[in-house]
Amino acid sequence: MAEFGQYQQAVSYVERLLAKDFPAGMIAIVGKDLRQVERVRGKLSYGRIALSGALTGSWLGFIIGFLFGPSIQGVDSTTGGTGSIISAVVIGAGVGMLWSILRYSTNKNKRSFMSQQQIVASVYQVQVPMTLVNEARAAAGEETLAS
Repeated sequence: MAEFGQYQQAVSYVERLLAKDFPAGMIAIVGKDLRQVERVRGKLSYGRIALSGALTGSWLGFIIGFLFGPSIQGVDSTTGGTGSIISAVVIGAGVGMLWSILRYSTNKNKRSFMSQQQIVASVYQVQVPMTLVNEARAAAGEETLAS
């Protein structure tokens, strides 16, 4: 029905159809000529891997320390149990760092960069059933086809 070079253009077209109360379940956005694009986001090193693991581990340690720390050590409500939470954060950071470094070291497909993969189409088609093409064109503000 309609073709666009950018996904956002196809989305805008669908938004126009929906604004005119065209049935949403009858619309499809179809990407053609798909290709995979991988964008390099940064360089990887053991330091970056260790820092990332420490951050993840410290969050996990904080959650575990917050949920279970006071009950394990029998801390009453007056002291608060902040020492057990801090200990859990430090231990979690250490374990997370160690785990990330070991996992990266044993990875056979080790790369020296971080990247993000994305599927991109060269053309995006907005499609509706053939019986509703004229209604869709009218809703989008285009001329209808003569039947």
